[in-house]
Amino acid sequence: MPPQRLDIYDPDKTPFLPLKLFGPAHATRHSGAGRFGRLRMRPLSLHETIRPKTCISLKRLLDGAPQEADQSSLALHELAELVSAGGWPGHIGQPLKRILVANRDYLNEIRRVDVPDVSGGRRDPVRVGRLLRSLARNVATPVATSKLAAEASADGEAMKPQTAARYLEALERLMIVEDQLAWSPHLRSRTVLRAAPVRHFVDPSLAVAALRATPERLLQDLRFFGLLFESLVIRDLRIYAQAADAEVFHYREKDGLEVDAVVEGADGRWAAFEVKLGERWVDQGAHNLRRLADRMMAGRHRHPPPSALAVIVPNGYGYVGSTDVGVIPIGALGP
Repeated sequence: MPPQRLDIYDPDKTPFLPLKLFGPAHATRHSGAGRFGRLRMRPLSLHETIRPKTCISLKRLLDGAPQEADQSSLALHELAELVSAGGWPGHIGQPLKRILVANRDYLNEIRRVDVPDVSGGRRDPVRVGRLLRSLARNVATPVATSKLAAEASADGEAMKPQTAARYLEALERLMIVEDQLAWSPHLRSRTVLRAAPVRHFVDPSLAVAALRATPERLLQDLRFFGLLFESLVIRDLRIYAQAADAEVFHYREKDGLEVDAVVEGADGRWAAFEVKLGERWVDQGAHNLRRLADRMMAGRHRHPPPSALAVIVPNGYGYVGSTDVGVIPIGALGP
């Protein structure tokens, strides 16, 4: 486990006090508001897993600093293994087959024990499992709850959208899923209330586990693997953004303009990223980022210029300059 993850357990080094590391608090207990600050604990990032020699810092990107990184030689089959294994500290050094089994067992216990526990009532583990598989098939997409419910329905046993919504709420409280909300460029904008969230597991390995997939099967469906890669990037951006007092959103306009990730700091600085699994799509991602930047700085938006624009890819050289769109291999992205 990386040293920065261990420090929170050492009272001589940090002011952190881990009061409870599992299970959400009961609704009738005092929340601790005004007494404690809450720090969301997340899986390990790829930067912590593979330990590159150089990295492009998200915090410095928000500062507008040009950066470069050494070539990342991460092959697609290695990336598929990393996506499937996930960023779970307890699995470091374990054989991949054992990790895949452990991830599936974890989801099974979640649907069998934890979802009914936090829901305060009986929940059918089979139906929860079907919903998890539906979520996994639609990872990194703005799928509606009604569609998830329809896909999770079985012959003669329909799942209502309200039921799916209750299951999703329980999974969110258990920190299994985490929606990516729409970016609202202005404080008073209602866009965030109208745009559908993009669905993600807190770690893409849970989507792999829900479908009982393997790295080999992922490489047979590159379109789906691309969505899992996007979910991996969002996971890592969230880890680094949290350390920089920033949040990660998505951007989708009615005219078809889409950008996978917008990282916005509390001070209004922002950076935008497209995620592409193949080199042939990099130019398309760069085009979308330029359109977003132009749109934000013109017309009714009049937003400050972005601190950085970059396309995140599996491998290659990393560079982000003060102008135009950079390219960042995921293995070179860091806090």
